[in-house]
Amino acid sequence: MILVAFFVLLFIVFALGFLYFWGINPGDITVYLTSDTSYTVPGAIMLMAVLLIGLLIGNLVHIASAFLLSFKGWKKGRDLRRGEEISTIYRSGVGRLLSGDLKKARTLLKKALDRDPRRVDSHLALASVALQEGNTQEGIDLLQKARKLDPKGIEVLFKLATTYEDQEQHPEAMAIYKELLASDADNRKAMRALRDIMSKLGQWDDALGLQKRILKATSAGPKVELEKQTMLQLRYEVARQALEQGELDQAIDTCRDIIKQDAACTPARVTLGDAYRQADRIADAVKVYQEGYRALQKSVFLARLEDLYINAEDPAALLAFYRSQMERDPQDLLLKLYLGRLCLRLEMVDEAMQHLTDVEATGIDFTKLHLLLAEGQRRRNRIDEAITEYQKALKIDSHLLLGFVCDACGAFFSEWHSRCPQCKSWDTLILPERKQIQEARIADYPQMIPHGAREAV
Repeated sequence: MILVAFFVLLFIVFALGFLYFWGINPGDITVYLTSDTSYTVPGAIMLMAVLLIGLLIGNLVHIASAFLLSFKGWKKGRDLRRGEEISTIYRSGVGRLLSGDLKKARTLLKKALDRDPRRVDSHLALASVALQEGNTQEGIDLLQKARKLDPKGIEVLFKLATTYEDQEQHPEAMAIYKELLASDADNRKAMRALRDIMSKLGQWDDALGLQKRILKATSAGPKVELEKQTMLQLRYEVARQALEQGELDQAIDTCRDIIKQDAACTPARVTLGDAYRQADRIADAVKVYQEGYRALQKSVFLARLEDLYINAEDPAALLAFYRSQMERDPQDLLLKLYLGRLCLRLEMVDEAMQHLTDVEATGIDFTKLHLLLAEGQRRRNRIDEAITEYQKALKIDSHLLLGFVCDACGAFFSEWHSRCPQCKSWDTLILPERKQIQEARIADYPQMIPHGAREAV
C-alpha cells in the first residue's frame, strides 16, 4: 500500500509539474528530423518528453548493468565451484601419491588435468607419478607442458632440471639452471646445483667461477664456512688439473696458497710435493712430504717418500727419516708399520719383525699386517709360524667355515642369522661366493683331472 501511495504521489507531482511548465511556456517548439521533416509540439511536452526519454535510457542502462553484474557473479560462482571441485580432486590425487598408491593417484590427477588443462600444479603432480612409475619421458613431457604454462615458474624449472640431472642429461639440466640464473642471478640453490654438475663433469674452472659468486651471495649464515671449504676444494681441483697439463708454476702457487689457508688440506700438500717432484725440485718435494706427515700423520706421505727414495735408489735416506721420526714419537704405530715393511723389502728381516710385532702386540688385527708377518716368518724359514699368519690373514679356522655375507648391506658374519644384525633385512645372508658358484658350469672334460693338474690341461 505504501508503494502504491508513493507512485500515486509521484504521478500527482509529475502532473502538477507538467501543468506548471505548460502554463509558463505557452509557445511551441519545432523539431526538424530531416531537412523536409519536422514536428511542432508545445514546449512543456517537449521538455517532459526529453525528461522521460532520459529516465528511460538511464533505467535501461541500469538494468543492463545489473544484468551484466549478475551474470558475472553467476559465472564467477560457477568457476569457483568448479575450481574447488578440481582442487578437491587434485588434493585427493596428491594424497594418493604421497601414500604410494600411484595407480589411483594417476587416475585422480588425470581427471583434474582433463577438467582444467591449465593447472600447473596438476602437471607437476602427474609428472611425479610418471617419474615414480619409471616413465621418465612422460614425466619430462608433462614438465615441459607446465613450463609452457608458467615459463618463469621456479618450482617447474627446478623440477625439470633435477629430473634431467637424475637421468644424467647434464647439458639439458645445465641449460635450465642457467635460465633460472638469468632471471634470478642470486639464486644460490640454482648456482650450487649448476656448480655440482660442472664438478661432476670436471669443468673445474667454470665451477670455481660459480663458487666465487656463491660465496659472494653467502656473506653470512651457517653455510659460509662450508662454502669457503668448497672454494678451497675447487681451487685444489684446478691446481691438480694444471699439474696434469704440465702447468707446474700455477699448480705450485695455488697449492701453497691453499695450505696457508688450510694447513690440514692433505690433497694440497700431496699435490704440491708431486708438482715439485715433476719440476725436479726433489729437496722441496721431500720437505713437503716430511712436513705433511709430521703435521697430519697420513700414510700417503710415507708412501710418497718411499716411492721417491726407492726410485732414486736411496733407501738409506728414507730409513734415516723413519728412524729420526721414530725417536720423536716412539708410539707412532703407523710409522712402525711402514718402517717394518721397508725393512722387509730391504731384507732387514729381524728389525722388520721387531716393528711389526710391536704393532701386532697392541691388538691391531688386519689382513695386510698378518701377510707382512707371514712373509717375515717365511724369510726366517719359520714355516709353521708363517702358515699361522697366512691363516689369520685369510681368516681360516680349524673348521674351515665359509661364513655368510648380507646380500643387502654386505656385512660379513661367521654364523647364519635369519635377520641381518647390521641392516635388519630378513633372509639376506648368503655364501659370499654364491652368485659366482651359481653362474659357473662344470667343464665337460673327457676324464677326471687330478687336483693341481688343471693348468696343464
